[in-house]
This record gives sequence, C-alpha cells and structure tokens, in this order.
Amino acid sequence: MTKVQRKFHGIIINKMNFNNTPIDWNQVHDVIEKASRIMLTTHENPDGDGLGSQCGIYYHLKELNKEVRIINYSPLPVEYENLNVDRIFETYNESEHNDWMEITDLVIIFDVGDFVRIRTIVDAIEKYSLKTMNMDHHPHPDDHPFTYNLVDLSAAATGCMVYDYLQVARDKPIVKKSLEGIYTAVMTDTGCFRYSNTDNKCHEIAIECLNTGVETHTIYQRVYENSTTSRMELMGEFLSNLNYELDGCLAWFVITQDMMNRANATKADVEGFSDMVRTISGVEVALMIFEQNKSSCRINFRSKGKYSVNDIAKSLGGGGHAFAAGAIVSGSLSEVKQMAVQASISSINSKMDGSSE
Repeated sequence: MTKVQRKFHGIIINKMNFNNTPIDWNQVHDVIEKASRIMLTTHENPDGDGLGSQCGIYYHLKELNKEVRIINYSPLPVEYENLNVDRIFETYNESEHNDWMEITDLVIIFDVGDFVRIRTIVDAIEKYSLKTMNMDHHPHPDDHPFTYNLVDLSAAATGCMVYDYLQVARDKPIVKKSLEGIYTAVMTDTGCFRYSNTDNKCHEIAIECLNTGVETHTIYQRVYENSTTSRMELMGEFLSNLNYELDGCLAWFVITQDMMNRANATKADVEGFSDMVRTISGVEVALMIFEQNKSSCRINFRSKGKYSVNDIAKSLGGGGHAFAAGAIVSGSLSEVKQMAVQASISSINSKMDGSSE
C-alpha cells in the first residue's frame, strides 16, 4: 500500500492506494468508522454488481447509526426493484441533494471503472472537495482521482469485495438484506456462476446466503425472468440481422435508435444481448454497437475466454475486464461500426496467428 499526494482540480488528495495489491480491510474500516455522513454511488446505467454492492454495505452502515444515502446518477432499473423494498435508492438531483452532499464525510463509489461514469455527481464531489473511496474490480491507473483507492482485479464482482470488508468490519453475521445485495452482485457479474471468473468465494457467498434464508431463486427470477415485450421485439429484430466474421468466430450486431423507437424499448431492455450472442455455437467474441444518439455509440464486447477483448475496447477509448469490456465512442453509427468491427477483426486475427495473447 502506498500513500501519495497530488493536486486534482485544485484539491490536495491524500491517497490510500491498494491498486490490485492485498487490501488491508482493517485500514479501510478505520476510514469508514470515522465518517458520520456517507454517500454511496455507482456508475450510470447501473448493473447488479454496483447496486448490489451498495445495498450490501448500506444496511451495515445503518446498523452503525451512520447517516447514509444511496444516490445514483441513473434511476434504478426495474429488474432490481427487489433491492429497494425500503426505498433506499435515490436518483441524483442537484437542487435536492447538493446541500446534503456539501457536508458529507465520505463518498464510496462502487464498480465504476472510470470516475467520469458517475457523470454530474463528479461536479458536486469536486465542488465540495469531498473525500472519495473507490471500491472496484476493474483496472485503474495509479494516477487516479480517489482519496482511497481499493482495487482487486481477482474479485469476480465488487460485491465480493464488500463481502470481504464486512467479514472484517462485523462482529455479528452479515444481515440478510446485505446478503441479498451481495448475492445479486455476484450472481449478475458471474453470469449466474457460469463465467470463468466464478471462484470458490462466489460459491461460499452463495452458501452463506442460502444458510441465512436469502431466496436466491427469487432474485434470479426478478432479474432474468422479467423481460418486457419491448425487449422481446427488439431481440427479434437484431437476431434476424446478426453479422458474422472470421468464419463465425466474431458475431456483431447493431441497435439503432430507430429500432429502439419501433420497439418502444429502453436502455434497460438492451442489457444482456451481448452475453446472449456469445452463447451461439462457434462464436468466441460478441460485439454490440448501440447508437446512443447521432454522434455517439456505446460498444460492448463479450468473449467466451479464448480471446481477450479489453485491448480492443482500450484502443477505442474504453476498457474493462479481459473477457467483458466496452467503450463510448464519438462518431456516427456508420463510422463507429466500421471502427469497432475492423478493430475486432484485426485483434482476433492477430491472436489467431499467435502474435499476441
């Protein structure tokens, strides 16, 4: 662990930097214990890992009588409403939240990958010189903007890191509502324990959840068996227009705004499409190009594990894990499509030839 100082937007930041080095959770606990008012947040368009991690630590902090709020840039997706029985999730509104944030002692940011992915919440953090703690399993540079940086690339999910923290921070067993969040995080980021990142800890967490009475089957049903008719319509259209390259090794598809409008679909309806295409026999890499607007596209890569994809995402200005990565790319749909497909073909070709791993 290293401690350094640097100036970031005029703020002197003292850093605790466990950047893919063994994390001393006792030191982390000391920081959290000293904070009275704590805000929890995650990236835009949040997924089960970010939301579940927030839920996992929220109920622990409430037990400690902390003043804690979950405030996210994006609204809670409907498939995660089961985590919100106590109405704990709030959508950021500057006029509503900034006064409260101004005297917040600590902002814990989960699963963010990149600081800017919390969008306008960054502005409030910088405006009030708030201390931040990053808890994530995505790669981060040492030159990062966080006060306390906790990165574990070996963790299958950020929820696994929350579990590790609670194991150290608590004298009592982890409460059921926290475990429901942690299970959601682990289940979604391991593809229901099917992906190669699934390890012993994931199963140990699942066993503890079952022993505590967590209805794991109900969580699965609410997340994965809750598709809208719009999602089904959108799925039918893109599946009928799949494209294959490299003898079927690469499968790619496009979701346009016209397709979204025809299906009356939302961004949440698109989640999981790349994972679905990856399951096709012979496909090693799936690529989705999602038209956000006329000048920007979101790209999503998924690999079965033979070929890494984070290098492709990085070449397009993004990043992520070896077998699950993405990027936001400026340009028209036709421009971004050409860039993404060609970059994917070139990268996979080079790996087929053995010129890179």
